[in-house]
Amino acid sequence: MIKAAGVTEVTDGDFATEVIDSALPVLVEFTADWCPPCRQMGPVLSALAAEEGDRLKVVQLDVDTNPLTTNAYKVLSMPTFMVFRAGEPVKAMVGARPKRRLLEELSDVL
Repeated sequence: MIKAAGVTEVTDGDFATEVIDSALPVLVEFTADWCPPCRQMGPVLSALAAEEGDRLKVVQLDVDTNPLTTNAYKVLSMPTFMVFRAGEPVKAMVGARPKRRLLEELSDVL
C-alpha cells in the first residue's frame, strides 16, 4: 500500500484499537496498491490529517492484506471512505474527490 504522509496504516489486528476505541472521529480509507484513484487521494489525505488532526484521525486500510475488516464492513469499491464515531460507522463515501468536497462531506461529523 502507498501510505500517505501523516496518515496511520491500520490492519485487521489493530483496527479495534486504532479506530473503534478512538476518542476522535476516524476517517478510514479502504485502499489498494492497484487502485489509481486511491493513489490520487494520498496528498488529499495527508493534507486533511495535517489540517484536521486535532478533530479527526485519518487512517488507511489495505483491502488486499486485511480481508476481515474489509468484509465486515462490506467494502466492495476502492477507495471507500468510512467515518467512525464512538466505534460505529456513521458515514460512507465511495470514490476519489478533491479535498474541498471531502471536507464538505465531513462537516456534519467534525
